[in-house]
Amino acid sequence: MADISHPPMEQLQDLEYCIDSNPPWIETILLAFQNYILMLGTTVMIPSILVPLMGGSDGDKIRVIQTSLFVSGINTLLQALFGTRLPAVVGGSFAYVIPILYIIRDSALQRIPDPHERFLQTMRAIQGALIIASSLQIILGYSQLWGLFSRFLSPLAMAPVIGLVGLGLFERGFPAVGNCVEIGIPMLLMLIGLSQYLKHYRPFRDIPIFERFPVLICVTVIWIYSLILTAGGAYNNRPIKTQDSCRTDRANLISSAPWFKFPYPLQWGAPTFDAGHAVAMMAAVLVSLTESTGAYMAASRLAIATPPPAYVLSRGIGWQGIGVLLDGLFGTGTGSTVSVENVGLLGLTRVGSRRVVQISAGFMIFFSTLGKFGAVFASIPFPIFAALYCVLFGLVASVGISFLQFTNMNSMRNLIITGLSLFLGISVPQYFSETLSSSGHGPVYTRAGWFNGFLNTIFFSPPTVGLIVSVFLDNTLEVEKSKKDRGMPWWVKFRTFRGDNRNEEFYTLPFNLNKFFPPT
Repeated sequence: MADISHPPMEQLQDLEYCIDSNPPWIETILLAFQNYILMLGTTVMIPSILVPLMGGSDGDKIRVIQTSLFVSGINTLLQALFGTRLPAVVGGSFAYVIPILYIIRDSALQRIPDPHERFLQTMRAIQGALIIASSLQIILGYSQLWGLFSRFLSPLAMAPVIGLVGLGLFERGFPAVGNCVEIGIPMLLMLIGLSQYLKHYRPFRDIPIFERFPVLICVTVIWIYSLILTAGGAYNNRPIKTQDSCRTDRANLISSAPWFKFPYPLQWGAPTFDAGHAVAMMAAVLVSLTESTGAYMAASRLAIATPPPAYVLSRGIGWQGIGVLLDGLFGTGTGSTVSVENVGLLGLTRVGSRRVVQISAGFMIFFSTLGKFGAVFASIPFPIFAALYCVLFGLVASVGISFLQFTNMNSMRNLIITGLSLFLGISVPQYFSETLSSSGHGPVYTRAGWFNGFLNTIFFSPPTVGLIVSVFLDNTLEVEKSKKDRGMPWWVKFRTFRGDNRNEEFYTLPFNLNKFFPPT
């Protein structure tokens, strides 16, 4: 038995750069650009789904994409400087899609005959809902209420939540790859080959280019391959769905994009406010809180940092609320959360440097203002991103499962909690999704639209369902007898800022701001 013993390890040992260490400048810039390319998948996909439903044109779609990219850059920079200070990219979130669809289907908006006017009025309604809903996140963060709730968390409760942050996104993985197998499959195989089998091969000096830049290399090669297929007429007589997924010229992003456009607050007009819309949007804020908490925990492990203490977690959630407020003011069409794929990239490249993410925020802001140049990168077919997600989402899920090493998995209590949380976290949202697909509405369908939107949004989220199940069971089943089995002796020192000396190194605010905002 001694030969197969692997003692628990607080920090991963085979990463090259931790949160406070930085690669050489050329590597840092390339890694930052790689982060920028990766986050384009979600940034482009959400407006591509929602803007046509709102009545918007291709020109409206590219403006929304530019605005989302611009605000993502600001939010990422704020989070890396003043929030959790973890190397986490903040971008658009699918958690907000359900309440936004509820707003889009509002009968008062659907009656507007002119499509462009309907788009503007719908966007203003979404902005108003985001602005009001952001107050909930700001209050939960800066009042330390979310930090107080985190005292109910344990390694046992967090393992399935973080696991579901990755596993819950399975529909954006291989199902999307299958929409265009001729570019999706080669992308997936090439990524695994370069990042895993050739990671130690160094054709240029001492730089492991295949381990550091697998996304840049694979996206460039497969993108050129897809351009050749498109130009050669490979998709001319294929079904519309295949053309939408495979063609590099299908989205009309480049032709619709202006050469220069600087997003600014209230560019769509004054927001409109509706209580029902705001309540439904608050559900998405709660989902975003859950997903971000899991993503922050995963990012801390992949950046060789300690789990963020309650004070730091609350601080990050507060700044994320300000990010949602900026989403509402600028009109991004959706709210913000931590980009799960970029968290996975930390592990794939073995670089958890904060500076890389800060510079990537600069790329987001820069390319969002240069419309044509940004649109070129945004025209990458989505199956290429989906192939990346297969690896990166799976990596984040495995980081969550690794938290179980601090618990006693020979305990039947722990096995039941872990298994039930994971299974229901996948099964319940799948039921809600299938009901929406078959009937056009979620399982919760009453006369109160805001109530439908609120509950359907909550139970559409795998991490949120997993959190509800795991935290409830972990804090009600044999709690006193199971402290050691739950992993609490290891976890308790990370609850407070001064509980571990390393917290100060990782999470202290820059510019001596801790003197004015001391940890509580």
